[in-house]
Amino acid sequence: MLTKKMEKELNKQINAEFYSSYLYLSMVTYFDSIGLPGFSAWMKAQTQEEIAHGMKIFDHVSERGGRVLLDAIEKPAFKWKSPLDAFKAALDHERLITSKINRLVDIARKEKDHATDNFLQWFISEQVEEETNVGDINDKLKLIGNDKSALFMLDQEMGKRIFTPPADKQ
Repeated sequence: MLTKKMEKELNKQINAEFYSSYLYLSMVTYFDSIGLPGFSAWMKAQTQEEIAHGMKIFDHVSERGGRVLLDAIEKPAFKWKSPLDAFKAALDHERLITSKINRLVDIARKEKDHATDNFLQWFISEQVEEETNVGDINDKLKLIGNDKSALFMLDQEMGKRIFTPPADKQ
């Protein structure tokens, strides 16, 4: 059974995960508008991944006897100066989500909620992967600079990403 505090904080994280999906969906429209379909496809997969993360927490709250309370999702940014600017924003966002997950672990430990602490370890690992992937793309975009042919090649590479839903259980 979840404590009221843990339930409240997990509900906030569900909202944060769904906001993440909105942010990345907004980036889909940005990349579409500047003719980078591979970047757009990458962000579509990222959008699906964030929805899956939100639903994973949603299911955990329900399975632990809590009540999911959905809240309004903040409007995301929709303009960036460049692909690099968009991916810098994505990296900053992933770092923010990592801090939120870490805070949830701290709360679970303080509340002596070992099941939620265990559940959140999957997200800890996931955030390492998220920051690494987005950071690697940032690094590539920095190397590319203003080279349009290199950007075209990276766009082709980005378009190969396919969303794979996370396993239902850890």
